Amino acid sequence: MEIKPPASYPTMRRLDRPATVSVSKAQRIPSLDFTKGTLVLLMVLYHWLNYFTNLPWKYYDYLRFLTPSFIFITGFIISHVYLSKYAASDTRLSKRLFTRGLKLIAVFLVLNLARNFIVPVLGTGAPLQKLPSPQDIFAVFVSGNFPVLGGKLISFSILVPISYLLMLSGILTLFYKHCRYVFHFACALLLLFVSSLGLFGARSFNLEFITIGLLGVLTGFLPITTINGFGRHPYGLLSAYLCYTIAITRWNMSFPLLVVGVLLSVMAIYVVGACDRKAGSTRGEVVQLGKYSLLGYISQIAILQILSAGFHRLNLGFAASAISFFAAFALTIVTVEAVDRARGRTASVDKLYKWVFA
Repeated sequence: MEIKPPASYPTMRRLDRPATVSVSKAQRIPSLDFTKGTLVLLMVLYHWLNYFTNLPWKYYDYLRFLTPSFIFITGFIISHVYLSKYAASDTRLSKRLFTRGLKLIAVFLVLNLARNFIVPVLGTGAPLQKLPSPQDIFAVFVSGNFPVLGGKLISFSILVPISYLLMLSGILTLFYKHCRYVFHFACALLLLFVSSLGLFGARSFNLEFITIGLLGVLTGFLPITTINGFGRHPYGLLSAYLCYTIAITRWNMSFPLLVVGVLLSVMAIYVVGACDRKAGSTRGEVVQLGKYSLLGYISQIAILQILSAGFHRLNLGFAASAISFFAAFALTIVTVEAVDRARGRTASVDKLYKWVFA
């Protein structure tokens, strides 16, 4: 789930916080919002390819970093923002994270239930023909390997591992005051589980995504000055990314390569955002989209569903379908802008948004 940062970001981690918390007055990190906004736009591209093209699945390996990147950043914000904001003995953070995880599961169920009724109306699919089997439920909520429900593909599957990461982090924060390395131990344990599954030729994508989320938590413990320091080596980052691209071209996307892809991709986008400090309209729109990344993710799927239904019914051809590509980008941004303005004008809209997304 998108963790909406408070009005300021701390610049350094503090491990010995008193009972009364004093939050840093530093401003938000625009580069982080730029990174999230860019990931949302890339996700639009990913889903547009699914709806409007028939490219071989091999090409999707180059975009496989997208889903775990969102989870990685969620983990980063948990530690870099919230574990700095709350005292170690304060149990409100644990309750807040766990509750948000539960709400995200509810959002996931509601969205897919709504999709089951809307998709037949749009003409892009048929309703569920049967109730989900235990194998379907296991695949969706445990393994994450086959996102099906009652024989139909599900949507918004990213929400499941993010919700698990939030709930797990909520539990771990209860032990954080007793052991500052509880997140490190949990991450090491999950890495061991993932490696053990690999020895038997099995994979659990939910488990892998949660592990990547915990790696994001560990990264969030670093001072922001250390993270910004990676931007001083752009050529090294570019060389590493080229090696990663060659590796996924020659071999299948294994979990180690997925982790490398997430780290390099997120860092590369972050560096670009840090270098371009001009308050241009394009950069401003991307940053704004990053502030509403979960809303942008959900809305672009709905937008693409509608565009897909319209363009396929009219049989307008590939040239017209290309227009849908730019329309999906534009409508996603317009949706975010509309919600942002509505929140500023109407208290009830702002309250509803915070209840669902905050």
